[in-house]
Amino acid sequence: MASGGGIAEAEPEAAPEPAPSPRFIVRHRPFTRIWHWINAVSVIVMIASGLMIFNAHPRLYWGHFGANYDPAWLELPRFPGWLTLPSQYSLAIARHWHLFFALVLAFGLLAYMIVSLINRHFQRDLRIRKDELKPRHLWEDLKAHWDLRFHDPANPGAYNIFQKASYAGVIFVLLPLLIVSGLALSPGMDAIWPWLVDIFGGRQSARSVHFIAMALTTAFIIVHLTLVILAGPVNEIRSMITGKWQVPEE
Repeated sequence: MASGGGIAEAEPEAAPEPAPSPRFIVRHRPFTRIWHWINAVSVIVMIASGLMIFNAHPRLYWGHFGANYDPAWLELPRFPGWLTLPSQYSLAIARHWHLFFALVLAFGLLAYMIVSLINRHFQRDLRIRKDELKPRHLWEDLKAHWDLRFHDPANPGAYNIFQKASYAGVIFVLLPLLIVSGLALSPGMDAIWPWLVDIFGGRQSARSVHFIAMALTTAFIIVHLTLVILAGPVNEIRSMITGKWQVPEE
């Protein structure tokens, strides 16, 4: 009520604050993006063609020898055509696909490692620090993942400990293991480097290790794609194409 009995005028409503503009950071360098897509195609083709090769004898053994009447440590049914390359049984075509993309995978990984050492990508982004291995830090990161929070607001471009461990495991363990065990399965490579088979304790052991490494790589791909979907597929895929990643609002 104004003085003198007049009616007080309503104060004008405050104008809404403008929405903050999206914040973008460069998350992936050009060579990392190129290698990622080449590697993705190579691994998918190799898994599909490898399953066709496995269908020729879907049993795994340890040691130097293994045939139909030997005890196998793993026996699986043949994989359906929609999972294999080619979809109809052809061991020769599957081997051609498999060996070609094995070369792409091997030389691509070598180039990626050399470039990542030169531009310090490994040391800057994938180096695991002592504090990150403390139980409290691991627990906090695990809770953040459970709440679908995959980045540190204070340093959004940094990888968390689970990303570092999984990427390092694939780059430095699984992919090299796939390549070396695959070389051990090649009769031509065995003739040049007979010690390759001895590393694994036999040709059939090398085949088993190759299959296990493939299975773990497949599991990594499934988890990786699941997290990409949960984190926002448009933003994640765009960052791997253009390098620009939009920092999620807290």
